[in-house]
Amino acid sequence: MKNRFNTYDLVCSVTELQKLVGMRVNQIYDIDHRTYLIRFQRSEEKSILLIESGNRIHTTEFEWPKNVAPSGFSMKMRKHLKNKRLESLTQIGVDRVVDLQFGSNEAAYHIVLELYDRGNIVLTDSEMTILNILRPHTEGDKIRLAVKERYPAFRAHTKVIPTREELQDIIKNAKQGESLKKILNPHLEVGAAVIDHVLLEVGFQLGCKIGKEFDVAKDVDKLYSALENAEKMLNNAKKDVSKGYIIQKKEEKPIKDGEEEFMYANIEFHPFLFEQCKNQHYKEYETFDKAVDEYFSTMEGQKLDLKVLQQERDALKKLDNVKKDHDQRLVTLGKTQEADKQKAELITRNQELVDNAILAMQSALANQMSWQDIQTLLKEAQAKGDPVASAIKHLKLESNHITMLLSDPYEDSDDDEPELKPMTVDIDLAHSAFSNATRYYDQKRSAAKKQQKTIESQGKALKSAERKTKQTLKEVQAIHSINKARKVYWFEKFYWFITSENYLVIGGRDQQQNELIVKRYLRSGDVYVHADLTGASSVVVKNPNGGPVPPKSLAEAGTMAVAYSIAWEAKVIAGSYWVNSDQVSKTAPTGEYLTTGSFMIRGKKNYLPPCQLIMGLGFLFRLEDSSIERHKDERRVRTLEEDDADRVTETYNEIEIEEEDEEGKSKEDNENLETINEESSENIKQESTKKDENSSDEDEKSLFPDTQIKLDLSGPRVKLSVDESKSIGKLQKDMDEVVYLGDDKPVPLKSAQNKDTSKNIGNKMPSKKEQPNYSDAQPKQNQTGLKRGQRGKLKKIKEKYKDQDEEDRKLLMTVLQSAGAAKEDKRKSKNKDPSGPKQQGKKKGVPPRINPAQQQNQVAENLDEEDAGPGPEVDMLDQLTGKPLPEDELLFSVPVVAPYSTLQSYKFKVKLTPGTGKRGKAAKTAVAVFLKDKTITAREKDLLKSVKEETIARNIPGKVKISAPQITKLKK
Repeated sequence: MKNRFNTYDLVCSVTELQKLVGMRVNQIYDIDHRTYLIRFQRSEEKSILLIESGNRIHTTEFEWPKNVAPSGFSMKMRKHLKNKRLESLTQIGVDRVVDLQFGSNEAAYHIVLELYDRGNIVLTDSEMTILNILRPHTEGDKIRLAVKERYPAFRAHTKVIPTREELQDIIKNAKQGESLKKILNPHLEVGAAVIDHVLLEVGFQLGCKIGKEFDVAKDVDKLYSALENAEKMLNNAKKDVSKGYIIQKKEEKPIKDGEEEFMYANIEFHPFLFEQCKNQHYKEYETFDKAVDEYFSTMEGQKLDLKVLQQERDALKKLDNVKKDHDQRLVTLGKTQEADKQKAELITRNQELVDNAILAMQSALANQMSWQDIQTLLKEAQAKGDPVASAIKHLKLESNHITMLLSDPYEDSDDDEPELKPMTVDIDLAHSAFSNATRYYDQKRSAAKKQQKTIESQGKALKSAERKTKQTLKEVQAIHSINKARKVYWFEKFYWFITSENYLVIGGRDQQQNELIVKRYLRSGDVYVHADLTGASSVVVKNPNGGPVPPKSLAEAGTMAVAYSIAWEAKVIAGSYWVNSDQVSKTAPTGEYLTTGSFMIRGKKNYLPPCQLIMGLGFLFRLEDSSIERHKDERRVRTLEEDDADRVTETYNEIEIEEEDEEGKSKEDNENLETINEESSENIKQESTKKDENSSDEDEKSLFPDTQIKLDLSGPRVKLSVDESKSIGKLQKDMDEVVYLGDDKPVPLKSAQNKDTSKNIGNKMPSKKEQPNYSDAQPKQNQTGLKRGQRGKLKKIKEKYKDQDEEDRKLLMTVLQSAGAAKEDKRKSKNKDPSGPKQQGKKKGVPPRINPAQQQNQVAENLDEEDAGPGPEVDMLDQLTGKPLPEDELLFSVPVVAPYSTLQSYKFKVKLTPGTGKRGKAAKTAVAVFLKDKTITAREKDLLKSVKEETIARNIPGKVKISAPQITKLKK
């Protein structure tokens, strides 16, 4: 398959691309590190030029996938070429090199595109001094292609064909029997297709060889005239725009349902219909530029089609092999029966001869003669013409057999019995002639039974094979359609996952990617997370909205940072920290330098609690647009009540709580009730009263309804009651303290508030509009208690932390970045600290608050600025779900490795912990577990099967142990 321009193609393309001269550069994009798009505009006329280093240059009408963030080379070209007019587009000499000049005189810049060897793209100034180069290298001792060097345009070839004398020398020095085209191609600047064409025009055969179809003495003149025709073709191509042709090859598809199908695969593109292509199937286009654009734009899809075609052929070939195997087995069994029957009949007809031979051999063995002596005796008897000895052809005494050549003694008789051809027969010395004949008859009957069973089972076996083949073909087509719809997201080249609160987290696989993530993808508002270990991955939490990132997402990002570090292989628990984007710098202190992937962190690090090395492997599914609405807010930031309820439910799902009505409680129960932090509640109420002196009584009443929860921990069961006479401020203060998870790590509940409540940290008490509606939400929680599921373990928690004093609790809250105890300190020091709540927020590790107007302006600026990297990803993330519904329409699946707590709601997930298993085997096992799921649908099966194992395994941290229900049975 042709994939790059030759010289004749380039000449035709340059002629046609003169239409771009005079247009201005509107923008420049990069598809990959070798392919770039230049968008031109002139009044209402627009055009996009595609250049690929080493391969092609043409305009395109197709939508090519651009990189989300422009590369450094694209940025350099944008800097110098944007809004410049294309003044000229020329070929340098007759070489495969194109010079595009933008601007004029001293303000001119050049892009030099090389389409030979490994290719290159060079950006130069008006004096051809290199400003940037895609592939710096040296050629020989004198030519050096690098920044600040002068581009060596003088090295381009200027002669299309050699002179007559040079041609004669080339032919004379050629080896006999070598292809003429192969000899000429290095010395001509026209391309192999043009050489074939002009040789056929003057009468040479396709692929003619020196000394055979080509006579060195006679055919040189005719050859030179052919080369002159080639030069004329190039000169004509410089004047007129050429048509385009795509040469195609007919690929027959496997016959299905008796209908023969076929497809045409593109194999070459040409600006001229050459002699060697006239008998092939081709498509003609108005211009060569359109033909090339069509050819390359359909190349990837065609590769997938051909791959599917080959898979279908392989599946049908297996079915044919099954049929042939059955037929061959029946033929073999039939021949075996016939041979055994003949052997038995020959033994029967030569019964006396066979018995004599058996007797002679048994006598020799009974006399304890050695095998060598028996062989000698046999040869002597054969020499004397003994008929018994002459019939014995071979001794197999190690297996107690002899081989005899038996013929039909009645072949000359006039009987109606069929004649038997002479054949060798193995005779068992332990049996008589009759017993040997009986043995062969038994073998014949056994083969006949096998043949009958084979015939009976043939129908079932073929039906089973056909059913498997149809299933394979169906899966191939399904996977093919999935792969065509599959979109590779920009973040998949990194370690990545989506937090349970819909924040995208990316991490570098190596030092180069660490550098790339911080330089290109870390934007204002994002959070940088790093494990407290050397050489760990740089992790960035994308935060397009600019508000504070919730603590739960920060903790999940911290788990990822630790997992992709040396802690995984060492199986040790480590901590991590987070900082704001403006605290990360590549500027080293004076006299020092930073290596690739290393950064300076300036200011305070906000440490996260140590995390366990528990990751998970799951699958996200891309939803069709009509199904996205069903999963709206699936990964949202939880409110205080939801977060509290979820934590308690997940931690104590095996515990039961018995709810009791306040009216039904006895006096004895009421005596055992204890008030939760009554003094703390009153303090909060007093502080809030000081800060809101001007607030109305009505506002205070709505913010702090007179409600109090009482909890009885003394008896065997937890008892709950509601007291309307106390302030809910006490309850809020208690909920701000700590909830203890299953791993006995204290986590502040206050930090789980949503963005609206987190804005109030270190600020004045929120207004009525800003404050969460506790009057609606809290009584509902009071009625239902602390959700279902607590008996016994709350007593254990109380017992475990009974010795914890206030100082220990404050220290623990500081480590966990809790706003519980710190809130009072902020209020007391507000009047003393002139910097206000903003500075206090920084001191406590809380992300800086951004007012809505500033946030909208910042987002708008980011959207207008094309060079700033990826924009808001929320809409894109909403297309992916981990728990598809039966009515959803799914397009493709994406494997994801994330902290296991993030995958709790996913339909398909397994737990990964440090172990000894290989990543590839773990990926294979995980998919097998998912496919065995009883709730899996046919579409989900196809989507999971379409994902390659290497794609699944590439994000697994290292050697792992995989855990899932029923996995032991599956492994067995």
